[in-house]
Amino acid sequence: MMTADPHHEIHLESHIVDQLKQQGWLEGDHQHYDRARALYPGDVIGWIQDTQPEAWEKLRRVHGADAETTVLDRLVKTLASRTCGTLEVLRRGFSVAGAGALAMSQAKPEDSRNETVTARYTANRLRVVRQLRYSLDNENAIDLVFFINGLPVATVEIKTDFTQSVEAAKQQYRVDRKPKSATTGRMEPLLSFRRGAVVHFALSDSEIYMATKLAGESTFFLPFNRGNDGAAGNPLAPEGEYPVSYFWNWILQKDNWLRIFHRFVLLERKEVEDA
Repeated sequence: MMTADPHHEIHLESHIVDQLKQQGWLEGDHQHYDRARALYPGDVIGWIQDTQPEAWEKLRRVHGADAETTVLDRLVKTLASRTCGTLEVLRRGFSVAGAGALAMSQAKPEDSRNETVTARYTANRLRVVRQLRYSLDNENAIDLVFFINGLPVATVEIKTDFTQSVEAAKQQYRVDRKPKSATTGRMEPLLSFRRGAVVHFALSDSEIYMATKLAGESTFFLPFNRGNDGAAGNPLAPEGEYPVSYFWNWILQKDNWLRIFHRFVLLERKEVEDA
């Protein structure tokens, strides 16, 4: 596993989290993350209870003390199905016996006339977890993981130009963040295509790259930079900022982040014939 002086990386990691908290994001604790389910269970259940109380009451009456476990297990089964995945569940929800369809997020309404929809949109929980230990087979930790209502939607590996370039973050994904455990062969649900996080960011002080599918050495990254006067990369930042500050100041701003996943992320489906 690659190592580096973590001092500058931790500083940047803390800065990002502080900026997000000022925008209304919640900071989570890796100990409250469910590694096996690849969910932040408290937010899954809290979101449903807050926004769909009648459905939750039905679940409680039918399943009693097992209501939470029933919901989480059913959600995991839906996420892992061939026709669904994180993006589909985030947009369309999932069904549970005894309660019917449960929404897992709310897109921003076109106007504020529907108070119920507006309140549900406001209730969306955006959470960031630092140093998230994601595997049942080891204690590997990802620098930042972003959640919407308990569903993991993005991961970030951070390097700084004081220690290693963004290329080191890319290589960390290729070598140390494989979707299947090298020791047990077990799938890592957080890192699995469709089932886990939708996008994975390699970030440094000055550049950002993204991958939508982790595939070991074959993982392909696209630039997520703004460009620099017709050249690659990003413009120099004002005093006290980073060239990549647009990531947390704009992309991760609540309205923009939710809009990206509800309207702009596309999942390509291909029909393949098996002879």
